[in-house]
Amino acid sequence: MSKFLAPSVHGHVAIALCARCNFRLPYDKLVQDPDTKLWVCRKCQDDPDPWRLPARRTEDISLQHPRPDVEIDA
Repeated sequence: MSKFLAPSVHGHVAIALCARCNFRLPYDKLVQDPDTKLWVCRKCQDDPDPWRLPARRTEDISLQHPRPDVEIDA
């Protein structure tokens, strides 16, 4: 007996292939991998690589409301 994908509620199904494992599944079940931007199934989806994130912004460590300098009379 042949295997098939069950149609969706409307009776239509678009078949897609996972870019990594070549598994057939419905088109709406694919997700985009955060690092490679490939369309893959949930099993093949990787965790985001922290090295690909943008660099952190530098901190502003200057004083926000400094007092003016006053001469100290000794």
